[in-house]
Amino acid sequence: MQDKIRNFSIIAHIDHGKSTLADRLIQECGAVTDRQMSAQMMDTMDIEKERGITIKAQSVRLQYEKDGEIYTLNLIDTPGHVDFSYEVSRSLASSEGALLVVDASQGVEAQTIANVYIALENDLELIPVINKIDLPAAEPDRVKEEIEQTIGLDCTDAIETSAKTGQGIKELLDAIVDRIPAPSGDEKAPTKALIYDSWFDNYLGALALVRVYDGEIRKGQEVLVMGTKNRHEVLSLTYPHPLKPVKTDAIKTGEIGIVSLGLKNVGDLRVGDTITDAKNPTPEPIGGFEEAKPFVFAGLYPIETDKFEDLRDALDKLRLNDASISYEPETSVALGFGFRVGFLGMLHMEVVKERLEREFGLDLIATAPTVIYKVIKNDGTEVEIHNPSELPPVNEIDKILEPYVKATILTPSEYLGNVITLVNDKRGIQEKMDYITPERVLLEYAIPMNEIVMDFYDKLKSTTKGYASFDYEPIGYREGDLVKLDIRVAGEVVDALSIIVPKSKALTKGREFVKQMKELVPRQLFEVAIQASIGNKIISRETVKSMGKNVTAKCYGGDITRKRKLLEKQKAGKKRMKSIGKVQLPQEAFLTVLKID
Repeated sequence: MQDKIRNFSIIAHIDHGKSTLADRLIQECGAVTDRQMSAQMMDTMDIEKERGITIKAQSVRLQYEKDGEIYTLNLIDTPGHVDFSYEVSRSLASSEGALLVVDASQGVEAQTIANVYIALENDLELIPVINKIDLPAAEPDRVKEEIEQTIGLDCTDAIETSAKTGQGIKELLDAIVDRIPAPSGDEKAPTKALIYDSWFDNYLGALALVRVYDGEIRKGQEVLVMGTKNRHEVLSLTYPHPLKPVKTDAIKTGEIGIVSLGLKNVGDLRVGDTITDAKNPTPEPIGGFEEAKPFVFAGLYPIETDKFEDLRDALDKLRLNDASISYEPETSVALGFGFRVGFLGMLHMEVVKERLEREFGLDLIATAPTVIYKVIKNDGTEVEIHNPSELPPVNEIDKILEPYVKATILTPSEYLGNVITLVNDKRGIQEKMDYITPERVLLEYAIPMNEIVMDFYDKLKSTTKGYASFDYEPIGYREGDLVKLDIRVAGEVVDALSIIVPKSKALTKGREFVKQMKELVPRQLFEVAIQASIGNKIISRETVKSMGKNVTAKCYGGDITRKRKLLEKQKAGKKRMKSIGKVQLPQEAFLTVLKID
């Protein structure tokens, strides 16, 4: 019964109560008994529960009775953090409506606005939900006014809820049934289904979570995956459920379900691909879906060098559950063998590194994250640079282009000065400034991606006492006045410490870097020079003093020339040692890059 189906997502800023609201909806529909209920039911990873963030979009099928009719509600939970916004885009592409959840004590945040625009692009029916109304600081009326002003969404019939106490949940479910349209689709047409998530199960192989637009998928049917042109037989079909998937023989038009084709590799089920009937295929795949593009690249190296193969296996397995990671092997003189890994952003990088260390028992070191630069050479050719060490010699470069992002920042007006100072320091170009209310300001800036990958978010939070919110989206490449800063230890360039910096900041960054390195490089029996250089030009230097062995200790009495002879011999030895000396850098040295400011 297609007219009894409702597909909807929940969109909100991080920490506005999305996962708790999902828990209440599951409970109200009786999908899980009170005894089986746990907090953040749809967050399946330990990291998600510990950090209180959603990383992977999850789905659940619920049954709800209204006026004697049974409705099927397919809830697609979405992550709230900026790094995972591509998960949001595909969840919304599979829905007809969305619940826009806003915290009654905090109001509209940057992420809320970004996700609303994705929802509006997909022509979704939006239901504003004011959550956390049980808090003493809640101001539902002010928040409704804010939503109307910033987003232009009518909030006269917004629903006030408290996901914690369960207040307003019944009204919300009624609103979902009444206001979100049923899926449109032709039951008689050839099968057409969108894969909007895929993951790996140790027993069933690669699984695809699909939304069927036309026709149906039946057990035993031969289907064609349009992107890979491969044919497979459908082995089993299930509906998603928070505890145990429910088996079914067919997934009909407008429904959401899990398809098992017995595949060994998630690469065969690419997210955004279309599944159709092999004998009677649909002419056009489902469009309008964007693939995840990595923005931040970092080297991951095992601390124990013989663990390289283990790291490769771990990345292969992790990729089965997170298709947005890309990686390729690379070697570094200082760190040995490792991988250059592409991430969606800094939080994604932290989460992936933590998952690799936890789930696969690895000890890893990550190099400084960098973004992709484009270099136009003098002969007109264009090369992409993922790693500072790939930069061609200075005399071959015509210009370097760097990626820019459009940053949306919402801040209380009392911290406006701090935020503008911070963004100007990061080479931001102001494009818009709006007072949403007298107390809150919306800023839009174009900022080089390189400036925000390190610690921009932390700094923004600390200059605004945690009140500002931030969201970004890529807007293409622009020319930058950039140089490569190398660090030389005992005359040798350490490739893992090279960074690309704006020319105007090169001198201060070089000095800062060298000063911090001096504290970390262990003293040797000879003097060690630590230098920062641009090309062959040294811009700053620090010296780690040598350890002195007291060679004159055995001299007692006698002539001063005896002592001098021993000291001269020591001096010659040190000079010889310095010319062939090798310095082993400690692991902390590679982390200094992350701390320079």
